[in-house]
Amino acid sequence: MRLVDTHCHVDFHHFDDDRDAVFTRYAEAGGTWLVAVSVELEELPRLFALAESRPNVWCSVGVHPNHETDDEPSEARLIELARHPRCVAIGETGMDFFRHRVPGEVQEARFRAHIRAAKALGKPVIVHMREADDDTLRVLAEEGVDKGVMHCFSSDWAAAERALAMGMHISFSGNVTFRKNEALREVAARVPLERLLVETDAPYLAPVPMRGKRNEPAFVRHVAECVAEARGMPVKELADACAQNAARLFGVPEEA
Repeated sequence: MRLVDTHCHVDFHHFDDDRDAVFTRYAEAGGTWLVAVSVELEELPRLFALAESRPNVWCSVGVHPNHETDDEPSEARLIELARHPRCVAIGETGMDFFRHRVPGEVQEARFRAHIRAAKALGKPVIVHMREADDDTLRVLAEEGVDKGVMHCFSSDWAAAERALAMGMHISFSGNVTFRKNEALREVAARVPLERLLVETDAPYLAPVPMRGKRNEPAFVRHVAECVAEARGMPVKELADACAQNAARLFGVPEEA
């Protein structure tokens, strides 16, 4: 079984004390490569250094929709930074009205800059969407996005259908395992297999049975097991398909 954690934050300080052990446990769980996702440009040197030091770590360039900064990223700057040889995506970007620390109009302008950078480079865009479905999907449609992933998907099937119609992939994280999220598992069961991805969003959203602990890439196995059960298929088949999907989307060799 080959597992790929398509969205995690292993560069965060949460892992400074045991990062080597985290990667060892990931390999023992069946993990191969992963995508360490950017949320702020200020920490990009740290993220790039990690990706350069480990052959199974790829990364993205982006600013989270609710990251407060005086250094707003332009399309040109995102393009320049994303030319790094270990960068495989733009994001995470999108819209988030749950915490709403950044005004909606600023989030939207930032989102559009990311999308345009991704399209200019031919890279996928990693989309964060929380309590902002209509606005997020509207911007994606207006910008003509056809390559990317709805990360940590937590919306309904109607939103998933709209994203899929644009050519987007749908990725599920630890929240799909939560007992109350039966409706989300039903969405996971309906997404076409060739558009499905799994992730951890580590160090956040640890899945059942690890809730309450710091999340880490090895726990992606629990997400894969939950989604496989919801779809009524063997977990190995699910994991292998998701790994192939990830390799195709991010342009990473399957043997990486």
